[in-house]
Amino acid sequence: MSSSDAVSPSGKSDEFTHLDASGAARMVDVADKPITARTAEASGRVRVSPQVIALLRSGGVPKGDALAVARIAGIQGAKRTPDLIPLCHPIGIAGVSVDLEVTDEAVEIRARVKTADRTGVEMEALTAVSVAGLALIDMVKAVDPAAVLSEVRVESKTGGLSGDWTR
Repeated sequence: MSSSDAVSPSGKSDEFTHLDASGAARMVDVADKPITARTAEASGRVRVSPQVIALLRSGGVPKGDALAVARIAGIQGAKRTPDLIPLCHPIGIAGVSVDLEVTDEAVEIRARVKTADRTGVEMEALTAVSVAGLALIDMVKAVDPAAVLSEVRVESKTGGLSGDWTR
């Protein structure tokens, strides 16, 4: 078995699909893949100071409604993913939701993206979380320049040939 034929314990190929035979980056050809319903959920968090938590809870962030701005930025980020990630396919996004929850030490971000297309929306969900987190940091940086976006990750995906997956 050659290294290009390697199979992981899950039975899936370990081959990097975005590399050609010579190792050069390429965009995967999805033309022959069936159109199927697909979803992906991603999450992340922005750790902020207690002062920012209080301002978010009271609606007193000096720049305005930070959570609304972050939510809209996340949705826009999902829609612009192929402009930001070089090998992502432009796909028809059927829906995006971005939810933000203020906890005692952070803002938890969760994004869900849906499509009916030939490739999944994991990168769109990750981009939604990342852009929402960056927008939130932009909104609170005057109060908390140490805010940190972390733990951005895919939580689940459905559809496609590889089937469903949950963290």
